[in-house]
Amino acid sequence: MDFGLNLPSYGSGASPEAVVRVAEQAERIGLGAVWTFERLLRPVEPVSYGGFAPPAPLPEAYATVYDPLETLSFVAARTSRIRLGTSVIAAPLHPPVVLARRLATLDVLSGGRLVVGLGQGWMAHEFAVAGVPRERRGARFAEHLVAMRAVWGPDPVRFEGEFYEIPESQIGPKPVRPGGPALLAGAVARAAVERAARLGLGLNPVVMAWEQLEETVSVFRRAAERAGRDPESLPIVVRVNGSITAKPRAGRTPLTGSVEQVLDDLPRVRALGAAHVLWAMRTPPDEQLAVLEQLTARAPT
Repeated sequence: MDFGLNLPSYGSGASPEAVVRVAEQAERIGLGAVWTFERLLRPVEPVSYGGFAPPAPLPEAYATVYDPLETLSFVAARTSRIRLGTSVIAAPLHPPVVLARRLATLDVLSGGRLVVGLGQGWMAHEFAVAGVPRERRGARFAEHLVAMRAVWGPDPVRFEGEFYEIPESQIGPKPVRPGGPALLAGAVARAAVERAARLGLGLNPVVMAWEQLEETVSVFRRAAERAGRDPESLPIVVRVNGSITAKPRAGRTPLTGSVEQVLDDLPRVRALGAAHVLWAMRTPPDEQLAVLEQLTARAPT
């Protein structure tokens, strides 16, 4: 298991200089990956976050979000080893051929370092501006994935589905790894977690409580087994929406608080078979790098 962090590619602190500096420092201190995410817009009106909570204003930082793939392409040219991840891109907002080609291009340009977190999307405003129906987005997501895998397969490519069609064509480039880059599902609802397992995706859950994370992983593995897949072959990348801090914190959520508190938490997340933990912190980038450097140096290998 190794560690990663979100790049400063959103909010008032986003800049090309900040993105490159954090990525280069992350690689220098031995982090496993740097991450971006997708947000097309920040509605002015309150929004039900994820579709589960009462309507509320979205974070002001969402008013400026760099495109995840352009950002990672920029970073790929300035780094050589660190993995480049998305957590997550809402796949149905993009035509499968367009997204598959963009991902394959970044994968080739980075030497196969791409890790792709995908979601089915949730915000009605984003579906509206993308011109895509929000209804049946789970089924659309599943077919989108099959279509992208077809694009990454041998030429000529041909696909006919309920939502998407690709005429017999040559489509390149192809990703570095046969079958495409590593794929993760950013899934919360039980049905989405089970769908991810059936599709042979890894899992990118957000940890809010230990019981929630453990139940999500258990549901995922049971669904993989029922689908005839080896659960151990499907990676789990845990996302932490919270900070590692200089001082201990009371009443904290898992994998937040001081370096010592996070070190105490790591055996529990290791027991779940997590391959990687990424933090989306709310502290300045230099502080994030400092605590992650300490964590990387002190965590058992």
